[in-house]
Amino acid sequence: MGQAAILAQLVGVAAACAAFALARASFYRARRPGLARLTAEHRRSVPARRLGVGARAAVLAMLHEERFADLSVPEVWAALLDEGRYLCSISTMYRVLRGVGESGERRAQRRHPHYAVPRLVASGPNQVWSWDITKLAGPVKWLYFSLYVLLDIFSRYVVGWLVAEREDGELAGRLIAESCVKQAVAPGALTVHSDRGSPMKAKPLVRLLAELGVGRSLSRPRVSNDNPFSESQFKTLKYCPAFPERFGSLYDARAFCQNFFTWYNREHHHSGLALLTPESVHYGLAEGIIDERQAVLDRAFAAYPERFVKGRPRPLRPPATVWINPPAPATVEVTSCSLNCEVSVSHSS
Repeated sequence: MGQAAILAQLVGVAAACAAFALARASFYRARRPGLARLTAEHRRSVPARRLGVGARAAVLAMLHEERFADLSVPEVWAALLDEGRYLCSISTMYRVLRGVGESGERRAQRRHPHYAVPRLVASGPNQVWSWDITKLAGPVKWLYFSLYVLLDIFSRYVVGWLVAEREDGELAGRLIAESCVKQAVAPGALTVHSDRGSPMKAKPLVRLLAELGVGRSLSRPRVSNDNPFSESQFKTLKYCPAFPERFGSLYDARAFCQNFFTWYNREHHHSGLALLTPESVHYGLAEGIIDERQAVLDRAFAAYPERFVKGRPRPLRPPATVWINPPAPATVEVTSCSLNCEVSVSHSS
């Protein structure tokens, strides 16, 4: 407190208290004349009815007995009372437990299992597919169709889709198997990622993926961010201006999806692909398109160089790798010079 008082004369009370992490109220209280530290006589005396050390140990030992391990404190107190024993009140039992840090839930609790974060990376097409099911409103209330969509996360190309009247693991398996044949996927080269819906965990689908040599990855429960590419694709679908409020029939829904996915794969300039179409990235046409864009930009730069203040423009390029839950970047320690103003106070004794 003495050093804080000396520093306060130089920089003020607020700055001095901040420098010593001292409350200003404590600073002013210490300066009040006649205010001395409380002595042992002024401190609160121990109540006469408080349990002694031996009695508290006896209560704690009783609460630690195996037969009381899964009982609440009131249950223990009542059981002892029925046995003709009274050690202390219920509140005192809680106080004893709180004193040793054991006042939490005493009963055995079910613990949620730990699910590992799925981490998948794709550096080319047909390495990681994401799939999910969304609902399409039918002609009447409470009637919905199920849209299954298989999406390549590297190219965002929809490799397969179907509209059915229900969610079914066998239908999903058939869609995945046909898409693997269509894309000529070799065994062991592909991993399919999805959430934990019942069709995704159906035993027929799990067996089929094992027979095809396709890896299986599941999102964590109640974590929508673990399946971001499918969720984003569904948003593009349902925010399409032509998307109807309801579909008149199953065939109507299939006809709409046929037109939409043709547009999505071949014409949609995807913001996550440097404004290339999914089809061009999926089938290796991206480099040729980027070269053509570079030629157009070069002509524009030659004609109007004053418009490009940063020099020769270059077209965007799609990412070389695409992740589901990328690992956190390594922590890099950067040493920088900063100006630290310190007030050094010296005093002579």
